[in-house]
Amino acid sequence: MFTVLMYIVAFGFLVLSFIKDKKKTFIALKKAWKSFENILPQFLSILIIIGIMLAVLSPEVISGLIGEKSGWWGMLMASLVGSVTLIPGFVAFPLASVLLKNGAGFMQIAVFISTLMMVGIVTIPLEIKYFGKKAAILRNSLAFAFSFIVAIAIGVVLR
Repeated sequence: MFTVLMYIVAFGFLVLSFIKDKKKTFIALKKAWKSFENILPQFLSILIIIGIMLAVLSPEVISGLIGEKSGWWGMLMASLVGSVTLIPGFVAFPLASVLLKNGAGFMQIAVFISTLMMVGIVTIPLEIKYFGKKAAILRNSLAFAFSFIVAIAIGVVLR
């Protein structure tokens, strides 16, 4: 129901914008469409990867690898995958939802999302170039450690 309400409000503001200034509204809609076109290939590729992953990995396998009972091993595995994966947040959160629905644990998903957003193994050469080796390694190390603290806090809160 909340989603429907948000669509109604958005449509209402779109109509209000159209009434106020048709030209600016069309420019805004064109920009929004361009943004959608830019995001769509990434989004579709991630949806395909998720679909293949869910076809190959059963909920039992997902639960065994990164489920609640996988403990520290599952958290470590999820953190390593999150650290080396480079996907945007708008794709990561739906992926996390799908994994949770298929047996992943909250702490494992929390550490996965945290490392995904904060640790950049793939981007560390660029960080070193701009911030220096010491700063880049320190930032990534602290972010990696903090991801576990966040995951533990989430695990405590959601029990």
